[in-house]
Amino acid sequence: MARLGTETAFEVLARARALEAKGRDIVHLEIGEPDFDTPPAIVAAGVAALERGETHYTPSAGVIELREAIARYVQRRGVRVDPGQVIVTPGAKPIMFYTLLALLEKGDEAIYPDPGFPIYSSMIDFAGARGVPLALREENEFQPDLDELRKLVSSRTKVLILNSPNNPTGGVLSRVAIREIAAIARERDLWVLADEIYGELVYDGEHRSIAAEDGMAERTILLDGFSKTFAMTGWRLGYGVFPRALVEPVAKLVTNSVSCTATFVQRAGTVALTSRPPEVDRMIAEFRRRRDAVVKGLNAVPGITCRTPQGAFYVFPNVRGLGLQSSADVADRLLNEAGVATLAGTCFGAAGEGYLRLSYANSLANLDKAVSRIADWSSRSAPLFTSR
Repeated sequence: MARLGTETAFEVLARARALEAKGRDIVHLEIGEPDFDTPPAIVAAGVAALERGETHYTPSAGVIELREAIARYVQRRGVRVDPGQVIVTPGAKPIMFYTLLALLEKGDEAIYPDPGFPIYSSMIDFAGARGVPLALREENEFQPDLDELRKLVSSRTKVLILNSPNNPTGGVLSRVAIREIAAIARERDLWVLADEIYGELVYDGEHRSIAAEDGMAERTILLDGFSKTFAMTGWRLGYGVFPRALVEPVAKLVTNSVSCTATFVQRAGTVALTSRPPEVDRMIAEFRRRRDAVVKGLNAVPGITCRTPQGAFYVFPNVRGLGLQSSADVADRLLNEAGVATLAGTCFGAAGEGYLRLSYANSLANLDKAVSRIADWSSRSAPLFTSR
């Protein structure tokens, strides 16, 4: 159990709630969750399934209607799959867990992005393997250094984890990067876990799945879910598209752990994919508007620079110019002194030092308030920064 990590976002949320209990007004930019409600048509589908009495077990891999809908949906990314390759789970995290448990053991290595979603390294460690961070640097637009990746791959490397669009940087892998990474995976016989949970939230350029590259379908596990695109975080619905050789072993892991995903939730997910409620595209357009406003506002704060992220709903500003000791120090002071809850870049790995992650999955009014508070705090604290 000591090998398990956690998500610092929930710890920061707890600290922010404690301040609110004392009467403080806190702007929450720490949690990566859409602030929109689930579209009504999706909710209605779930309610209708309950009213029809769909409260029983399903096959461990999911109901066939949802698996077929997922297969059609994924094919729009250029990935040809059979519904039999789809496994549905209560949230997308189980796909990470099951994949790494199925593929890794003591002595193996897995490469993961740094900064990156902290559960990657946690699950690698839990599986008994060694995690190898692949640094994503601002000067490279948070794209992986391909020469560095080649050097990190060893005879023990089994799995390469990709996340595009990336949490926390918002970076999107370029076509060239995807093509070159696929070549490395084929040459070194690597499995690839492609976390594409933010695949629809791309504002500049396009999302491309590595599973669509030649020879990659048989070595790629495509992870996705409904939480981000369809604002269904509380429903807990995700899925993986697996090479055929992994379907039966992973289905056994589902049977041994959760049995199956709730039936009514699967029915709601089917409607989400087959009808695509209009609220989804309106939500994505609003995220773009918020992104532009936050980037503009942060870049006007002395000591802070912020690249425009291509996807997801996070900005990853560089706060080294503030002159404080660490990004954790900046995040703590913003919470306690300015009433803005953010995450230190180091919550996502050592390469996140000098950065903060802010989620713009909040109202434009709250985002404007947060940026204004950050600017006021920076202005008030500037003499102290200078003296340091």
